[in-house]
Amino acid sequence: MILLTLTIVIGLVFWALRLMDRAVENQEFSLMLAGFLVASSAAAVVGVHFLMSDYFTLIGGQSGSANRYDTAWVDSDLPVLVERTSTYSRSRFE
Repeated sequence: MILLTLTIVIGLVFWALRLMDRAVENQEFSLMLAGFLVASSAAAVVGVHFLMSDYFTLIGGQSGSANRYDTAWVDSDLPVLVERTSTYSRSRFE
């Protein structure tokens, strides 16, 4: 997954640099704007990747952070993630 994302981002950055290079040569504002928008989309892809990586880790159950959740079954027979509570009882802190 990271390899695909990295390939897409590198391609977008390369395309943005080519657009901006042509914009400087031809002195066109529209090409510079297009290059900026493509570079912004590359940054957005990286941002979404980092935001979604925790979600994929949670669903895949590959890290320790996924151990914070148990699967509980409700009346409709659909699994629901329930966050575990602390191992200490309330009376200990009162």
